[in-house]
Amino acid sequence: MKKTKEYLIPFVGLKLGKHHFEYQIDNTFFDLFEYDEFQNSDIKVSVVLEKKSNMLEISFKQEGKVNVPCDVTGEDFDLPIKSKMKLIVRFGEEFNNDNEELLILPFGEFEVDIAQYIYEMIVLSVPLRRVHPGVKDGTLKSEALKKLNELAVKETKIENKKEENIDPRWDKLKQLLTDK
Repeated sequence: MKKTKEYLIPFVGLKLGKHHFEYQIDNTFFDLFEYDEFQNSDIKVSVVLEKKSNMLEISFKQEGKVNVPCDVTGEDFDLPIKSKMKLIVRFGEEFNNDNEELLILPFGEFEVDIAQYIYEMIVLSVPLRRVHPGVKDGTLKSEALKKLNELAVKETKIENKKEENIDPRWDKLKQLLTDK
């Protein structure tokens, strides 16, 4: 990941209380992380940093859309995404970000980089299975869907006849189970 100053929040000069930050995220942000799953993205991220005497509380909230390929048809569509996340920043002897909800910065640190947290919040808000809304409601017409419908397994009358022609000995055995 490349470092940028845009996502660094210098908290030393801030007064105690809440401070608001707004970020408009597009694909150039994901290029910093070499992440290319989205064809296009338009996401608004609101960050509220609450400075307290011995720690920082950072609340992230994002809402927007990403353009992704459908897992069923392969066609691109805009997927709306939305999520929230909280992060507590404390101070200690050494840097530690093992816990996803707690960040420990060394004493004397004067800024916090929130780019990684914004990235993770957005990427984790995208569902694993991405299905075009037109597939769900049946309005999407595409070659892939036509082919899938042609190849779908259809119930045939041959299967129904097999069920009707059951050996009568099985019926006698089934009665033994129900006669208990």
